Amino acid sequence: MDPQTPDSSPDPLSPEAVALKAEDMALKKAHRDTAGLLALAVLAGAYIALGALFSTVAMSGGDALPYGVTRLLGGLTFSLGLVLVMVGGAQLFTGDALMVMAWASHRLRVSEMVRVWCLVWVGNFIGAAGTALLVFLSGQYGFGHAEVGRTALYIAHSKTALPPVNAFFLGILCNVLVCLAVWMTLGARSVTDKVVAMALPVTAFAAAGFEHSIANMYFIPLGALIEWGAPESFWAALGTAGPDPDSTVTLANFALRLALVTLGNWVGGALFVGGMVWFAFRRPPAPQVRPAGWASAEMEGTRIK
Repeated sequence: MDPQTPDSSPDPLSPEAVALKAEDMALKKAHRDTAGLLALAVLAGAYIALGALFSTVAMSGGDALPYGVTRLLGGLTFSLGLVLVMVGGAQLFTGDALMVMAWASHRLRVSEMVRVWCLVWVGNFIGAAGTALLVFLSGQYGFGHAEVGRTALYIAHSKTALPPVNAFFLGILCNVLVCLAVWMTLGARSVTDKVVAMALPVTAFAAAGFEHSIANMYFIPLGALIEWGAPESFWAALGTAGPDPDSTVTLANFALRLALVTLGNWVGGALFVGGMVWFAFRRPPAPQVRPAGWASAEMEGTRIK
């Protein structure tokens, strides 16, 4: 079937049709006005932060559970973020890495693509960090006898203590799964299809501990806010005198890891997924090479005798 021909089949779109749809969406994003693009990016950052919040709660106080089960619960609940993004139509930097497909097909200029990536990354940061601030001001981190805050601090510490090389490659692995989730949702016919398609890839990357730049824009600022501003009652509930004086949650560590994870996310999404699916489904066919003398042989075969 022609991938450009719409149909009413309940089956998912073919990979060829999904590839074309991904390119069409990239053009739509590139032509959106700056204010609208930024607003949708802020929403996406907030949506991912809400998934991260849900995940933090799910993993809190779970010492009695095996590590893998706790991570599975955290990953499954984290998928809320991408569900909100894809169903709500917001703009997420990691998913927008697939825009390289439209560039590879000569339908989009590099400047148009970079404009979208920069605006969306900034908007995602505002939405995710702003949500972290709201959560901190709400005091939600003190719930469960401060277990939610303990988990939030653990996550922030572990992310800012990652060796830089690890942060980069964990970012690649993360966005391979995120962009595969986005890829599958583009072929979905209904909201239910979208949710089912994205749930397992997102659960997998979060459970495995891969690094998502936009999620880190929530996790690390929240940990920093708790360390800098939590009241004495919070630390007393944790049984400590106060924040760790040797904490890794510093601005320098945050900036370095965020930059490396962002770069890793781009490589994983743009090159490993976007580049490969473009090569598989949208690459122009190679010109046929005819053997020497084919024309004369063909004419000889069709000569009237």
